[in-house]
Order: sequence, then structure tokens, then C-alpha cells
Amino acid sequence: MNKPEILAPAGNLEKLKTAIKFGADAVYLGGSKLNLRAFADNFTEEQLAEGVMYAHKYGKKVYVTINVFPHNSDLVGLEEYLKHLYEIGVDAIIVSDPGIIMTAREVVPDLELHLSTQANNVNWKSAVFWHKQGVKRIVLARELSLKEIKEIRNKIPETCELEAFVHGSMCMSYSGRCVLSNYMTGRDSNRGQCAQPCRYKYYLMEEKRPGQYFPVFEDDKGTYILNSKDLCMIEYIPELVEAGITSLKIEGRMKSSYYVATIVKSYRQALDSYMDNPKEYKFQKKWLENLMKVSHRIYYTGFYFGDPNKQIYETSSYIRNYDIVGIVKKYDKETNIATIEQRNKILNGDEVEVLRPEGDNFKVKLNNMKNEKGEPIDSAPVAQMIFKSEINKELNKDDMLIKSKNK
Repeated sequence: MNKPEILAPAGNLEKLKTAIKFGADAVYLGGSKLNLRAFADNFTEEQLAEGVMYAHKYGKKVYVTINVFPHNSDLVGLEEYLKHLYEIGVDAIIVSDPGIIMTAREVVPDLELHLSTQANNVNWKSAVFWHKQGVKRIVLARELSLKEIKEIRNKIPETCELEAFVHGSMCMSYSGRCVLSNYMTGRDSNRGQCAQPCRYKYYLMEEKRPGQYFPVFEDDKGTYILNSKDLCMIEYIPELVEAGITSLKIEGRMKSSYYVATIVKSYRQALDSYMDNPKEYKFQKKWLENLMKVSHRIYYTGFYFGDPNKQIYETSSYIRNYDIVGIVKKYDKETNIATIEQRNKILNGDEVEVLRPEGDNFKVKLNNMKNEKGEPIDSAPVAQMIFKSEINKELNKDDMLIKSKNK
């Protein structure tokens, strides 16, 4: 069995570095043009060049999304943009439009092409077609079962790679092809501006009864009839590997660095454990428990096992059990003093968990908090303020401090 890569989202440069530190083999991100996350931070040309250099320093890869469905005006400057990506060493571009694919093959023929999930590839003949057009990797549509993926793998050339989403938000439309946002808000999801109206709560109103709203009942669970659950395949690593998937993809370019760190670490630990000894592999509950801490909707396994319950109707809200409260900037072993950058309000005496790339989370208590002037403080309420605290366990630079919202 070939070991799949773990592919992580990188909404900005900080998240790129976080993903790599916590075990990602590759990251995917949006540059300055033509990507489907127009409201993410995305990367300037300078940041992208820095990100590529950082990733390559650690032997990791960077894939850039150019996966919109472009109108004529979107194509202006495409050739120059593709040449720039190639020149700074981007490892591949993720594409969905035949015109962009054709242009890439003409102006940067050596730049690797990955077919976006937006292209809705759900059968082996389509995979072979795209492979013949110069596409090296197919990012499979989310609507496939493991059985179908195995069949695709068995019927396509070995030189054609398969990538599949294994974790994160799902879309009620066919692998992202949706016009609901455009229709309701004027923001085109196929050009990177989705307003997510599928998460709204809907009612019916009859034209002769204005102001009388009737709930839309899908069943007795509620009325969020378009709102999907979140995908989570952490418990099925063996099945994903055995299906012949080349890359395990995590959704979430709009999510936090804490989200990226936690999800990547759990999948890294699970995959490494399985590949080290497939016969003796046992799923560890701590991997799922950590995934439950980050912001998420109710988890399910999507289409992988033919589950007929595709959506959730109770609520559109996220479950948020933990917050990131600080990033360790340095730790003095002699004084046991940690210098911390605040990320959410934290109180003197709070007990927090420490999240780092290696090992299990552990708990520490923040004592004798002081501001940068050395004055005692009861809390750190100001965004990204630097404060110091006495902590009796040794911490590392860039350790994340997280705190349960129930305490």
C-alpha cells in the first residue's frame, strides 16, 4: 500500500506554517486570482512566494487553487498569473475549467494539474479523459462511495492520482456547483463569493396570506432542510488507504489556525499509526475527541458508506467546545515564565490545554499573570496582547493554549 499524503487548507501564511508544523504533507491555498474563497485572507504574490519557500524547506508541497468557473473578464491576466506561479515553484494548480486547463498546458506545460472537485468527476472514464488532457490528479467529487472509488482506482492508469475529501464542511449542491447564493444575494459561489444561504432557516408564505409564515418540515428534527453536516472519516483510515486514495484532503481555508492544527494532527497520528503496523492498528478515541473540540457541525461519513441521511435539520449553528486562548512566544526554564500572545480572553488561574505537533495534549495552569510592563493582571482581554505567566511545565515556542468553553 502506498501511504497517502495529508493535504491541509491554508487560508493565510500563518495557517500554512501551522499545517506544516503539525504534520501536513502538502497545503492548498488561494492566490490573488481565480479561487473559490474570495473572502478568505488568501495570499499576496509576496506571501505566496514566502509560503512556497517555507514548505519546500521542510520537503512539503503547495497547491494553488484556480478553480472558479471564469467569465470572459476573469481570464484577463491569466497567462501572466500562471507563469508567476510556475516561476516561484508552486507544485501544482487545482483547476476545473477547460479553458484554464488549455491555457496552462500552453504557457506552463510543466506545471502539474489537479482537477478540482468542482468538475464533479464521479466515474473512471471521466478520470481517464482528464488524465489524457494532462491532468495528473483527480480531486474526486464528494458524492462517491468507497466502493465506487475502488472501482475508479482499478480502471485508471497508475499514473493518475486520486484525491478525496475526508474532513470538513459539506455542500448541499453537487460538489459545490450551486447558484442559490447568486440568486438570493448576487454573490456567485462559482466565482468564490458564496454567502452560504443553504445554512438559513426557511419558511413558506402563501401569496394571499402575507405575513403568515409556515415552517418547512423535512421531518420532526427541524427545518434546516438545506444544511449539511460536517464530514469526518478519522475512524476509517484503513478503508481510505485500501481504496487507493493518493491524498486525504481536509476542508477549511476559512477556518482558524487552531482548527488546522488539531485536524491535521489527529489525521497525521491516525494515518501514521495505521501505516506503521496495519495488522495491529487500533483506532484511538483521543483522535476523535480532539476533533470534537474544534468548531464543527455534527459529524458524519458523507457518501462513503451510502448513508441516506445526507443532511442535518436541527440547527445551522456550529458546535464550539474549545477556544484557542494563546500562542506561546517563548518559555524561560529558569523562572518558569511563559511569554504568551493572547487569542481569546483568558483569566489568571485558568486551566488550559497545551496543543503541540507531537504527543498528547496536557493541562497547565496560568499563575501570576502580568502585562508587558510587569504589572499584575487578572485577565488578558485585549486582542493579541502580550502577557507573561508562571507555568510549572516546560512549554515550547508556538505551543497553542486552548480552553474548554464549559469551564
